[in-house]
Amino acid sequence: MNISIINTHSHINMLKETPIEDAIKELEENNIIALVPSSSTTDIFDVDKVIKKSDNLYGYVGVFPEEVKDFCDKTLYDMEEIIKNNNKIVGIGEVGLDYYWDKSFKDLQKEVFIKQIEFANQMNLPLNIHSREAHFDTLDILKKYNKNSKAILHCFSGSLEFAKECIKEGIYISLGGVVTFKNAKSAKEVAKGIPLEYLLLETDDPYLAPVPFRGKENRPYYVKYVAEEIANLRDISVEEVTQLTTENALKIFPQLSA
Repeated sequence: MNISIINTHSHINMLKETPIEDAIKELEENNIIALVPSSSTTDIFDVDKVIKKSDNLYGYVGVFPEEVKDFCDKTLYDMEEIIKNNNKIVGIGEVGLDYYWDKSFKDLQKEVFIKQIEFANQMNLPLNIHSREAHFDTLDILKKYNKNSKAILHCFSGSLEFAKECIKEGIYISLGGVVTFKNAKSAKEVAKGIPLEYLLLETDDPYLAPVPFRGKENRPYYVKYVAEEIANLRDISVEEVTQLTTENALKIFPQLSA
């Protein structure tokens, strides 16, 4: 496949207004690969199924921080079985920390995050990480516990200074539709200021649709608008952005070019 863009974070299985068949067709017609993260102990099975629908879909298994109360030892067993039986699972995600909605179970979030980091290390798979209002705890835990897994901070919401601290640890920065928002000052600074070799693209659909679709359901194909905005911000061609971010993604996920 001649890959044009790699969308490193697309919840294509959660689309409500767009038939999944239509979303897949858009990806196939435009040579876009989308990586589908799971979010819960049950969603891992849905992702396992949905990525078999197209050669343009790959997946992650993992439990999102707000869902960690359901995490148990069986979850890791289930994740391992899915990985063993589906070679299109290319990472562990989305995992991490979220202190935005509910800080009452921060310790449990950290505990499960660490377990999933160690599992990713054991499986020798990359990590796709959610971090919201928990940036420094996220980085501290990765420094301490991540031994051999490449890591992506998805839908990055930190400052340029923090992004550079993460890059010092070899962590990749993924940007989505927020970078197209008029008042998204930090995201635009990150898009302009980080080394291109650590930049990745995503949509996080069905959430956070880019301009000109803001307020509507996001679609995995809309990753092209993210690339266009970053090209404008950096005053380079869209082709350069898509080529370099694709090369970056293939360093993390070499299976995609097989």
